[in-house]
Amino acid sequence: MKLQPLLFLAFGLTAAAATISVEQNVAEVAHHRTTTTTTTTTSTSTSTKTTKTKSTTHSKTKTTTKVSKPTGTPCAGNKANKRSKWCEYDISTDYTEVVPDTGVTREYWLTLDDLTAAPDGFSRPVMAVNGSIPGPTIIADWGDWVIVHVTNNLHTSMNGTSIHWHGIRQNYTNDQDGVVSITQCPTAPGSTLTYKWRAVQYGSSWYHSHIGLQAWEGVFGGILINGPATANYDVDKGNLFLTDWSHQTVDELYSHAQTVGPPILDTGLLNGTNVYGNGSAATGERFTMKVDKGSSYRLRIVNSAVDTHWKFMIDNHTLTVISADFVPIKPFTTNYIDIGMGQRYDVIVTANQRRVGESFWMRAIPQEACSENASPDNIRGIMHYGKKAKEPTTSAWAFEDGCLDEPASNLVPYVPKTVSAADWSDMTDVTIGRNSANLFRWYLNSTTMQVFWEDPTLLQVFNNQTDYSESSGLIKLPNAHEWVYLMINTSIPVTHPIHLHGHDFFVLAQGSNPWDGGVNTNNPPRRDTAMLAGNGYLLIGFETDNPGAWLMHCHIGWHTDEGFALQFLEREREIDPLIDFDALQDNCASWNTYDATYNIDQEDSGI
Repeated sequence: MKLQPLLFLAFGLTAAAATISVEQNVAEVAHHRTTTTTTTTTSTSTSTKTTKTKSTTHSKTKTTTKVSKPTGTPCAGNKANKRSKWCEYDISTDYTEVVPDTGVTREYWLTLDDLTAAPDGFSRPVMAVNGSIPGPTIIADWGDWVIVHVTNNLHTSMNGTSIHWHGIRQNYTNDQDGVVSITQCPTAPGSTLTYKWRAVQYGSSWYHSHIGLQAWEGVFGGILINGPATANYDVDKGNLFLTDWSHQTVDELYSHAQTVGPPILDTGLLNGTNVYGNGSAATGERFTMKVDKGSSYRLRIVNSAVDTHWKFMIDNHTLTVISADFVPIKPFTTNYIDIGMGQRYDVIVTANQRRVGESFWMRAIPQEACSENASPDNIRGIMHYGKKAKEPTTSAWAFEDGCLDEPASNLVPYVPKTVSAADWSDMTDVTIGRNSANLFRWYLNSTTMQVFWEDPTLLQVFNNQTDYSESSGLIKLPNAHEWVYLMINTSIPVTHPIHLHGHDFFVLAQGSNPWDGGVNTNNPPRRDTAMLAGNGYLLIGFETDNPGAWLMHCHIGWHTDEGFALQFLEREREIDPLIDFDALQDNCASWNTYDATYNIDQEDSGI
């Protein structure tokens, strides 16, 4: 993939902080893979007590369930009035340099099934994790190892699958990233693949399938990693998923997306449920959250939408934002948050209203500037004081429709970092066109990604391949601890959430064209997903501190399938000893056997 050099980015900036050595990480990963102690925990406990849990058998018709909530006191000193403390560490500890050695491994079993469900009262085929949408929450403490066994029972739709652990850095565990055609072949129906990774960060995220549009058929769930926080709160309410939803499957809608453009979705869900329609014709059930007057509550908000940028708010209540993606930030207070696809914000809401028994709308509002929904005013839950939720009569906070990130001035990382000068810099233009079949495809510098399930990048590395195809969108970054600057630019009035695997990146510049040339290197926002504005630019920076094949892509589901992606092959010479090639080849062999039997067609970008 040919990119345009950014010669004007060669600034003389201060050096970045030191990182953990390659030798330490390689040794630790190798040791863990050969000597893992299989201690286990249930998905509803955050303590280190160990009890075994497996997925149960579910019927083929299943309603959705709410996500698991964290319980217990996970670390001494982390009390309601001292959330900044974490055992012998605290919120000032830099998790890129220090990770607690907990000696704990959390083990989970996930089963993917084809089911029929009615999240908003309208019955349709879905794909579910352990019988629910969202699936069970993966809960761990900062420093734990996590083992997850994923069994693919998606026989009806003849789907291979994978699970990607969104935002998890996968330090020196690139083969556990869960991206088909990049780090693995699809896991065939009837097969089980085990993932192992370490919780080197803390905060909130989600896991989801990374093949085709499965994530938006229901193959997703929460990740909650306990650690310190930048503000105090009383109760952790766990993940709150904001999901757009249609009464046709997204696979059925994909034909419209490829030929006409993004389809209008019917409605949306809060934690897998909502009411569709009005009055006597309404169906479904609202998400509700009980609060007690005077208490404060942490909500871990995840945008799990296929194509919806949300404003989230709770009527009459302000939100204190303490984390953006996996990065703790200096708290700021707001009436609502802007949240793009794939992004997460941790917020604290205080139940400070006067009258017990009142109810207030929780609103997920699609932004019409970039998101089309048939029910924009009816994607709501209820926060209620007292035992029973009532129909609220409250009004929304005033807002301007728009599809931007929170201002950079609000997203100040709590642990400050300075970005070094660019050792490698390029620019990539985002454009759109049609392929030979007259289907929409997104391009980065005239290349639209096309990679193949049966030949993932890591398998090519193992086979010493050097002639990667142009359509793979592969960029080589061979040297350790160099700084990469990538300018992503578009003249099309369409916004895109840009997600990078394997790294938190620094947002060095962001906005609408024309760019004034400014670059913020003094503790800029850092995260794993940021918005590229329509007719705008996004300049990101990261250090080559994590060997592997790392995908970067737009997190709009249609755009990913239509080729909006590239990949960085980082420190290729160091990848071999980090990869469990026996597991990789076994999984690929299983998939190839299944593919030969059923002759599965790949109709998308391959990721």
